[in-house]
Amino acid sequence: MPSSPFLNGAAYVRGRFVPIAEAAIPVTDWGFTRSDVVYDVVHVWKGGFFRLDDHLDRFEASMRKRRIHPPEDRAAIAGILHRCVALSGLADAFVAMVATRGRPRVFGSRRPADCDNYLIAYAVPWIDVVPKDMQARGAHMWIGATPRVPDHAVDPTVKNYQWSDLTSNLLEAHDEGFDTAVTCDAAGFVTEGPGFNVFVVKDGAVKTPDRGSLGGITRRTALEVCAHLGLPAAIAPVTRAELEDADEVFITSTAGGVMPVSRVMTRILGNDRPGPVYEKVRATYWQWHEDPRFRTAVKPLAEEA
Repeated sequence: MPSSPFLNGAAYVRGRFVPIAEAAIPVTDWGFTRSDVVYDVVHVWKGGFFRLDDHLDRFEASMRKRRIHPPEDRAAIAGILHRCVALSGLADAFVAMVATRGRPRVFGSRRPADCDNYLIAYAVPWIDVVPKDMQARGAHMWIGATPRVPDHAVDPTVKNYQWSDLTSNLLEAHDEGFDTAVTCDAAGFVTEGPGFNVFVVKDGAVKTPDRGSLGGITRRTALEVCAHLGLPAAIAPVTRAELEDADEVFITSTAGGVMPVSRVMTRILGNDRPGPVYEKVRATYWQWHEDPRFRTAVKPLAEEA
């Protein structure tokens, strides 16, 4: 669609589909002023959503916990996501669904119930949290100095835009010449990174942190892949020392899938390249994208009209 206004992405905001460049929210929206918003992202690969129902489940759970209720129901949200992708013409896409508190009907009100909640959705070209060239050699990971916000303060299982701790550590990582960062909690246990879950491999066994982390759909898939491959895997405490002493480290995200880490701080893992457990998990993960259990074909515009 070379002449389409949606070439760089399509968005839905308050009942209208617009080119991504025209998508906007009011500066008084509490989603902007207070980060009073929940969201989810799902990717499209070769014209099909991967685990769309699981992402919708998590999005609905996040909205319930934060008492945000846009007018669109689940079926309508799914239809909007399909249409955003179809309008964009993208075969591979990063697709977001966002529910924001909105702005209060009564100016100056501090009552969340006075706000009109609404839905935003958009589809843009594919995103990798670790660029492809870095994936080829394995990401270089920094362990940040800023501790994770406690789980009892901000529930990490509700996908939210509170990224202050994660961003602080990412800035630190880039200052030190590293590709990305992971955040530990105040007790020294590994949590997650900016937009990804973390896995460590030691003596053939796989672990991913049990705290301070979003219950990632890609993390879930990686654990299911491990079970399928007969690899022992668990959600369990992971200390900083375990991260630094791991045989392998890899990360998972909707934005990129399963991605390798070849360095943690000054330590080089393996031969400074992606490891064998990662390679097995990654291969099966992408094979499953063709599996009808997980794939939902994007509906063409004719079906969405």
